[in-house]
Amino acid sequence: MANAVYKGVLKTWKDDRGFGFIKPDNGDKDIFVHISSLKDLARRPNRGEALYYEVVEDGDGKLKAINVRTEYVSSGGTIARSNKKWVWLTILILGIVAITVAYLYQKS
Repeated sequence: MANAVYKGVLKTWKDDRGFGFIKPDNGDKDIFVHISSLKDLARRPNRGEALYYEVVEDGDGKLKAINVRTEYVSSGGTIARSNKKWVWLTILILGIVAITVAYLYQKS
């Protein structure tokens, strides 16, 4: 069953326990999702959020979602990964500016 990508909506989410259930768009039974299956997300999912996922059967014969991503994922990576690059670049630039200002202040 893996490799087929399905779409659904996060129906429930227990943030304190790190799991929830996805309601598939195709009307199938709800699918279990664990926080460890959320790939490259910078935050926890929100109830009602559209998700894309693959389905596998665990050792007990129950279905679970894997390789879960939000609707805002492009083929080149996630928005979250892109945002991390901008955060680090901004920190680097601010650090260089702060060092330059401190150096010029000491010289005067």
